[in-house]
Amino acid sequence: MTSSPSKDFCCPTVPLSNGLKIPMLGLGTSHHGGYSHEAVVFALQKCGLRHIDTAKRYGCESQLKEAIRESGVRRQDLWITTKLWPSDYGFEKTLQACLDSCQRLGLDYLDLYLMHWPNAQIPGKSSREARAETWRALEELYKKGICRAIGVSNFQITHLEQLKEDCEIIPHVNQVEYHPFQRPQELLDYCRSNNIVFEGYCPLAKGEALTHPVIVQLAEKYKRTPAQICIRWSIQNGVVTIPKSTKPKRIEQNCEVFSFTLSEDDVAMVNGMHDGRHVSWDPTGVL
Repeated sequence: MTSSPSKDFCCPTVPLSNGLKIPMLGLGTSHHGGYSHEAVVFALQKCGLRHIDTAKRYGCESQLKEAIRESGVRRQDLWITTKLWPSDYGFEKTLQACLDSCQRLGLDYLDLYLMHWPNAQIPGKSSREARAETWRALEELYKKGICRAIGVSNFQITHLEQLKEDCEIIPHVNQVEYHPFQRPQELLDYCRSNNIVFEGYCPLAKGEALTHPVIVQLAEKYKRTPAQICIRWSIQNGVVTIPKSTKPKRIEQNCEVFSFTLSEDDVAMVNGMHDGRHVSWDPTGVL
């Protein structure tokens, strides 16, 4: 194993279409026991991570406010992403929900604000119309500087194509489930061709990938943990990656993925594990 990361840890970044740079590695948070104050402070203070991903849905925005404050990291050095839940879709409701998230997080602005899910239910409107109305609110928040970048999560090519037709600004980011069993290459290629940064969540397939023989074999070969193999593979495929962990030691290990490289053959071997399974929500049936 390599030495522990420090405050000097340097994470590569990926440019968005508006020129901002998003850190390639972040720390995901979630509900269902997916939040730890100690872990977030450790990630910021001791590991040098600067990218934190959360959502209104996770219920931990207010807790993150305290962790950010305790960390002592300057606001301008952080990349904070949160997400808009479908119950808040619609133009006026979206504007208010964003301000509410900012208040809970103790922030004047968000680095990235995402529509969390493509299925949008607004009475009297189709899902497409509801998505477009909601996205126009995000465009407004972006123009006002309340959100430095705006994007979507779990959107498929059809949803992105419709937004492109209906709205003014193409999403800066699409955050999608991405791990060795779920590698939506067509969607990734589409995002790249439209200058949308592809961000992947669940890089460990909620632990399912960690015991797969291919991953175990590569962990032994590179003298790394199975989690490090999965995260490194995702990053080498050009995907911004946000593993979740509540354990400081695991977060520390996750930050060590920039000190080794998988061979092209080994990346291809992990690519071959794709079987289409989802370990999170499956958006492919959303109209």
